[in-house]
Amino acid sequence: MDRELTFGEKAVGYNFNPSNDPDVQELKALYAAVIDKQEAIKAKRQQSDYMTNTLDGMALRDAMRAQMSAVKAATWQG
Repeated sequence: MDRELTFGEKAVGYNFNPSNDPDVQELKALYAAVIDKQEAIKAKRQQSDYMTNTLDGMALRDAMRAQMSAVKAATWQG
């Protein structure tokens, strides 16, 4: 990839896919897009307070956890 990664791509470890699994890459791209959308909404916000900062942090953590669980489920060998 010749461009700088987006915040969402960095958050999901977009370039880390040792098995080169296309499902893993697609999941990471989808979750990165969700995170980037949330960051864009946050950037448009006129003001920020404790609650919006808390909710933004929760949204980021939950998206990252969901991505990791989805990748785990996609690659589970049993």
